[in-house]
Amino acid sequence: MGLPPGEGAPPVLIGTFDPGARLPYAAPFAMNVMICDPISPKGIALFKQRPEFKVTVLEKRLSEAELLPLVGEVEAMVVRSETKITRKLIEAAPRLKVVGRAGVGVDNVDVDAATQRGIVVMNTPGGNTISTAELTFSMLMALARHIPQAHGSMKAGEWNRKAFSGTELYNKNLAILGMGRIGTEVARRAQAFGMNILAYDPYLSAARAKALNVETLPLDEIYARADFITVHMPSTDETKGMINAAAIAKMKKGVRLLNCARGGIIVEADLIPAIQSGHVAGAALDVYESEPLAKDHPLRSLPQVIMTPHLGASTDEAQENVGIEVAEAISEYLLHGAVRNAINLPNLDAKTYAQVKPYLTLGEKLGRLLAQLAPKQNDRIFITYGGKAQELTVTDPVTRAILRGFLEPSAGKDINYVNVRAMAAARGLTVEEKRSDEAVTFNEWLHVAVYSNGQKVSAGGTFFGSPNNPRIVRVLSQPVELNLEGIFLLLNNKDKPGIVGYLGTLLGKHGVNIASLSLSRDSAGGQALSVFQLDTVPPQGMLDEIGRDADISNIRVIKL
Repeated sequence: MGLPPGEGAPPVLIGTFDPGARLPYAAPFAMNVMICDPISPKGIALFKQRPEFKVTVLEKRLSEAELLPLVGEVEAMVVRSETKITRKLIEAAPRLKVVGRAGVGVDNVDVDAATQRGIVVMNTPGGNTISTAELTFSMLMALARHIPQAHGSMKAGEWNRKAFSGTELYNKNLAILGMGRIGTEVARRAQAFGMNILAYDPYLSAARAKALNVETLPLDEIYARADFITVHMPSTDETKGMINAAAIAKMKKGVRLLNCARGGIIVEADLIPAIQSGHVAGAALDVYESEPLAKDHPLRSLPQVIMTPHLGASTDEAQENVGIEVAEAISEYLLHGAVRNAINLPNLDAKTYAQVKPYLTLGEKLGRLLAQLAPKQNDRIFITYGGKAQELTVTDPVTRAILRGFLEPSAGKDINYVNVRAMAAARGLTVEEKRSDEAVTFNEWLHVAVYSNGQKVSAGGTFFGSPNNPRIVRVLSQPVELNLEGIFLLLNNKDKPGIVGYLGTLLGKHGVNIASLSLSRDSAGGQALSVFQLDTVPPQGMLDEIGRDADISNIRVIKL
């Protein structure tokens, strides 16, 4: 996502200027900037003070149908979380060059459609970290002491002290699921109140956990011990619905849950009966599976649930910060071609981008491959630039592409070229880079090794013939030849006659077609690495059948 298509497709130029195209800052008329959602007045003023811009501020949120006739001449659009920038809207805006999100998440922007059109999508990373952490801790205290419920009772003319007896935070176990920027800030505040921090983040290194003074545990153990559980994870395939009926059943009776991160991580349909039964003592929610929340949603009728309407970034300071930041970033891009805070490309000038462009796709795919091969908790990632690759003017964009591919499966849409190094550091992942003049078979090569408790998982790539033909040529220290797209079945097997035929027959029996095959071995009769590129994902039953063969091990399905 977010990079130009690779082999077999014409190059797509993003983040720089086609010499034959109209440069934004050379336009004879003012450039149209449309502010679709409310942002800080200071951000709006930054746009309006520039004579190069014609600024339109919409008075209310408009639907896709209402926006379609208005965007034909628009070059920049600014949104928060309300307005949706859809593919249809993008297609109706032929002059659109940049979409700026005054906030972090870009779930309301079709980033793929924007990238295909060469439109830069920017966000404002870190602008709401403190505001969300403070809201979470405010909700934690309100949940512990029934403050909203007691307030409502007082406003109703009652004086009912017994009904609102609460619990102290001191010496209680607070489980933080996700130790990124916000989770870390919540931990610091909770530690000041004498709470014990239990952390679940499978990608957090032991060294980083020690530095944060948190105890990392498996989920089941956290569920059994936690008095409070707060969620600070992105919405990914791995995290969506992770707190469901089965998870809640493992939690201690009387647990209290908080979610100020992303809707859908807690399954609302499972939370409701758990609260009604008393197994969950209460919940504090700022985000929901569907927003805005329906007026008749059953969560609204539960007195044990504290609810706010997605206020994580709703402080004067946060909104001022993100408003100014998005205005500055868009202005710099439209006036000078400078790119920063971009979701779908690194921060590069045109000349550097042209040089590193082929390596961005290769690097991201190597990172994505290793994310599926390496353990979740890693200490170090070591990147080697060899042959002609060591002659790159800068390697930082390629390193960021590798990290983006490596971290994206766990970080989801929250990851981008701007924050990848910070996210790696937050997990205690040390990033090392080296330029090597070691003589190898290939003219230029890129090698990535990931280390976890002394164990190494690695992969390498190069280009065949031209920069438009990247290939992965080494996996787990074995030579292979893989293209960068598709579904792959990787396995180790004993090097003996009949193994390949057996696997081919088995795949055929389950209706899985082989697109290509790569084999390598350490020695005759030794251990081999077999990599099948498949047309479809193999069924679990077939994988189980392969796993019962004593001569086959380390079976993995990889999606690139």
